[in-house]
Amino acid sequence: MPIIDRYVLSRFLYNFFGSFAVLMVIFIFQTIWLFIDDLAGKDLDLIIIGKFLFYLTPSLLDKVLPLTVLLSSILTFGTFAENYEFAAMKASGISLQKAMRSIVVFVTILGIATFFLANNVIPVSEQKIFNMRKNIAKVKPAAVIVEGVFSDIEGADMNMKVSEKAGDNDQFLKDIIIHQKQNSLNTTVIKAKEGELISSEESDLISLVLKDGHYYEEVQPKSNKNKRKHPFARSEFETYIKNIDISELNNQDLEAESDITTDKMKNVVRLRKDIDSLRKNNINQVKAFSKNITSRMGAFLISDRDSLNKRKVETKTINDTVVVAKDVDLASLLPEWQKTQVLENAKNAVGNVLNSIRGKKEELGKRYEVYNRHILSLHKKFALAFSCIILFFVGAPLGAIIRKGGIGLPMVVAIVLFLAYYFLGVFAENYAKKGNMLPMIGAWFSTLIMFPFSIILTRRATADKGLMSIGNILDGFTRVFKKKKDDADNS
Repeated sequence: MPIIDRYVLSRFLYNFFGSFAVLMVIFIFQTIWLFIDDLAGKDLDLIIIGKFLFYLTPSLLDKVLPLTVLLSSILTFGTFAENYEFAAMKASGISLQKAMRSIVVFVTILGIATFFLANNVIPVSEQKIFNMRKNIAKVKPAAVIVEGVFSDIEGADMNMKVSEKAGDNDQFLKDIIIHQKQNSLNTTVIKAKEGELISSEESDLISLVLKDGHYYEEVQPKSNKNKRKHPFARSEFETYIKNIDISELNNQDLEAESDITTDKMKNVVRLRKDIDSLRKNNINQVKAFSKNITSRMGAFLISDRDSLNKRKVETKTINDTVVVAKDVDLASLLPEWQKTQVLENAKNAVGNVLNSIRGKKEELGKRYEVYNRHILSLHKKFALAFSCIILFFVGAPLGAIIRKGGIGLPMVVAIVLFLAYYFLGVFAENYAKKGNMLPMIGAWFSTLIMFPFSIILTRRATADKGLMSIGNILDGFTRVFKKKKDDADNS
């Protein structure tokens, strides 16, 4: 390798690994704040928290790597331009393309490695994080209880709903509803205005202290005659203590695997297979529902051209037969009470069909959103690899143009460009998930937006032009005003 290539590559790698370490630490701390509710107050040791952060690191690469490439390229070539090293290179006959040659090879290898990470490492880390979050939530019952919905309590054979949780460990509860199960049936309902979870490290029992509530229990009589009366018992209480065995929760394996997989947990081969299966399944769902609705409405499906011609002949024959009675109101032939009944039945039938269509539309919307998410995840793996290469060709010429090294202006420019790249990708993905944009375009949108900028900036940097030619813009305005003045003088 020539000396100039080694020099340029070494400077770039120095900035690359330094930027990568700093950005990774920043994103890890930012992500910790997002997951603080999953980790805080669970009595987790440092090993578990360390594993959680270790599994979390690969999932951050889709943000860290593009920003690292962009920032390090601006820093490297900005420093070269600021120290007039580019001027020395050009005086020696070394163009910008030759100066970037060794880094282009490195960035290409980095793009291939990024695709490998996105296809093999990130899906595994996503599944590890999903399982650990789910299992950590089972460490304490207070973590399982979600405000506003019924939550199953493992080992207690009951589900509970609270309107609000408070306290350092969410131990104080308000507006509690408990459904106690017996033989898989909810036979007991307990309601209380307030409650508190009390536990100790030495015991496998946790006490749920309920205050100011009611107790309802469905009595199961032995004789069939008494069962028809549906007897139940009701009582009021000021304080009611319910002990819950949490030995199963304390023995919870925080790294236990589950069979649940999402689009982010799959590689390219699995995604392609599932995309094909989801597409066929969605088509079958639409066909089956269409057939069901047409049969309920008394309509018919046209299968081919012969059946279509046959139905046209049958319809014409029927019209010729009943042409005399075509103006007769059939409803007027019925008695008033029967007419009202027929119209009401027809109204109910149409209403039921419309409700079925609305429900099916919502269901199909969710199905197609899952389908779109799989397509997005498939193309994002390739788009992430290409984004590293594209952003290098944005950052390197931009650094040469602005001619500023250090971490001041280059850092600001890199962050602004990355935010534009990132938010364009987020908006495009959200549109694509809802079907407002093709999922493939949604995955590639931000990269395609940056691609023409990389070409324009590289050409301007090669020609040793500035970021914006202000002189040409001013000359254009001057010519326009001069032409207007000449036209006014001539008139």
